[in-house]
Amino acid sequence: MVLRASPFSNGFLAAIHALGWALIVPGFWYLDRVLAVCKSTTKERRERQGQECYLHPLNVFLGSIFFLLFFLLTAPLAFLGFLLWAPLQACRRPFSYHRAEPTSAARETNRGFELTGMASFTFASANLCLLTDGLARFNNLGHTQHRAYEIGKRISESVGRAQVVITVESPSSCGPLSPSDSIIPRACSDADGDTEGQPQPGGHHQSEPAESSASFNGVEAKLTERSSSQANSNESPNKRGQSDDESPAALISRRPRQQDEEPWEVSSLFPASVDILCLEEVFDKRAAKKLTRMLKPLYGHILYDVGVYACQPPCRCSAFKFFNSGLFLASRFPVLEAEYHCFPNSKGEDALAAKGLLSTKMLIGQNQKKKKVVGYFNCTHLHAPEGEGKIRCDQLDMVNQWIRAFQDAHRQPDEEVVFDVLCGDFNFDNCSPDDVLEQNHKLFEEYRDPCRAGPGKEKPWVIGTLLEQPTLYEDDVSSPEKLQRTLETEEMRKQYISPPVAQEGVPLVYPEPGQPWIGRRIDYILYRETSISKLCRTELEEVTFITQLAGLTDHIPVGLRLKVIMDSEFEDE
Repeated sequence: MVLRASPFSNGFLAAIHALGWALIVPGFWYLDRVLAVCKSTTKERRERQGQECYLHPLNVFLGSIFFLLFFLLTAPLAFLGFLLWAPLQACRRPFSYHRAEPTSAARETNRGFELTGMASFTFASANLCLLTDGLARFNNLGHTQHRAYEIGKRISESVGRAQVVITVESPSSCGPLSPSDSIIPRACSDADGDTEGQPQPGGHHQSEPAESSASFNGVEAKLTERSSSQANSNESPNKRGQSDDESPAALISRRPRQQDEEPWEVSSLFPASVDILCLEEVFDKRAAKKLTRMLKPLYGHILYDVGVYACQPPCRCSAFKFFNSGLFLASRFPVLEAEYHCFPNSKGEDALAAKGLLSTKMLIGQNQKKKKVVGYFNCTHLHAPEGEGKIRCDQLDMVNQWIRAFQDAHRQPDEEVVFDVLCGDFNFDNCSPDDVLEQNHKLFEEYRDPCRAGPGKEKPWVIGTLLEQPTLYEDDVSSPEKLQRTLETEEMRKQYISPPVAQEGVPLVYPEPGQPWIGRRIDYILYRETSISKLCRTELEEVTFITQLAGLTDHIPVGLRLKVIMDSEFEDE
């Protein structure tokens, strides 16, 4: 089954909807500018420190009058557009789908199972705070359209780079480094999805690596070093006589890992060749289309404008929806089925947006027995206000129920399921006393959280994913590399990562003696093994905290790479 691109069943409804929205946009934009001109970010306040003190109040006064006047002039057109637009929401499918024709079958499926019986999958999730410009400023982030362009550019350049596997042949060698441990690229083999010759953003083929003087044309690079000169990927460059600015190793984590600890890193780049990318808070429609244009050379399957608007039938949503869910999904794999559900229990300002769950089923390829291989990927964004854990727990109950119903409805007997992933912004962490109710939810008995040691206890290497909004433009976090170095130092991290939230009326004692300080981690990528094929075995390859969007969002994106091995010696039932 192939999803249709338009959210409407016929062109006439789509045209009326587009006309109604076109009439709404001018008035909506002028109203947003009224907010934007009155609200400044800390970066803007710092930039105008040298100006005369009367200039900013004068700009605010004149700008507000100007934009408010044009809003009043365009309001009648906006009202007419609303009368066309609002009734059509009842027959609108709750997402738009972009599909690009692949240049080769291997590029949008994974041939790993067919050739070797094993494959690795990389997932990434990021909250972008792409609200309208006026509203984003309340999170100390402005210029939404510019940020959307810059985010799309950074992600596409990073994810679109080729990979290299580096092995160190020495007595102390610990095996090959992971692809995201290295910035030296290579062309992927067929087993990795055959991306050789894949067009890069901007319509150019990548003929040489951007960060290396050497070029690799489809040949896997092996760097052989003597044991005396071996450089550990987590060793400080200063110990090797190199500065942070001179060494490519500045782009990867340098903190030593403990024995038997999950592989993890703090990286200034998104992992190369992310298979599925989930973004949250892409509320602005123009920003969503801009991201789609930037990412479509790499992802042939994109779901955007996910959610419902206006008034919905009873029991589906709780109030009039001014904004969609903000969910945005980009996949290298074809989307066979997609289903969205809106949370009916939102309250306060969260009720203005159609937050919910997007569930998808994707075609991964086929195994050595020519059986279809599929994966399930789910993304969500839960209720935001602190102190309302009961609402979030109810939403987690719905997530569990909706995922189970979706998979029961679309699972076929002739398919092998190789992954079942749930990710998104959960708006609670695993260290705050205020979030104890959510930390003990039964969802974590089904889905595995690789960063979690138990309810209320993180693993010692976790750093948190929520940045302190007033400090977003400080020098220590002003670039991906600087933010990476800051997050790798516990004392520095305390200044820029949001701390745990205390229960009301109870003093917060944190951390416990002898325990590391860990900030709020509210962005999750979870995976479930009980729902995949019995023929499959899953191995965690890497967890990544990504600093590449420094200055563009108030969250730290996260990445996860899973290796799935399928038993090739099975007998068909």
